[in-house]
Amino acid sequence: MVRQERAEDHEAVREVHTQAFGDGERVPTLVDVLRAVQTSLASLSLVATVGERVVGHVMLSACRLDALPRLVDVFSLSPLGVLPEFQRRGIGTRLVAHALAGAGSLGVPLVFLEGSPHYYGKRGFADATKLGFRPPTLRYSPGVFQVARLSSYEEWMTGTFVYSDVFWALDCVGGRDERLAAAQPGATIPK
Repeated sequence: MVRQERAEDHEAVREVHTQAFGDGERVPTLVDVLRAVQTSLASLSLVATVGERVVGHVMLSACRLDALPRLVDVFSLSPLGVLPEFQRRGIGTRLVAHALAGAGSLGVPLVFLEGSPHYYGKRGFADATKLGFRPPTLRYSPGVFQVARLSSYEEWMTGTFVYSDVFWALDCVGGRDERLAAAQPGATIPK
């Protein structure tokens, strides 16, 4: 089952990301800070449960597209994590599908991420650079900067993707660790 995250899920979500990423506190801290930040576009935070147990989590948070006519509110899909023992069962795929549907229902035109082209290419994402978008950093490996164009997307919406300050403050932008770049599918890779 996929549903909105509730306050009582926070510790379970921390555990999901701790186990999924094996990266200490970086990703759980990112989620905690993104929850607390006030933005013009509210975050969308979803959990997957098996019975009553939280086994997966995805977060969409407010970012911007610096387009020529004006700034456009967009989402970043990060992080996405599934407990290792529940990976490769379609849970990550369902979380991504629900996240994109939620973004679309809010009228958000674009969802960006950095992650495996093989994994996310099958789930509605394409190479953002090839579609005319500029990445926020030069530290991306080829193909990991991806975008899903949703129903409210318009052709003039091209430009530079700009992460919120939280991603920069926590140094969660761009490829710094090649080990993480090769991480298992089912995890968007905050650096």
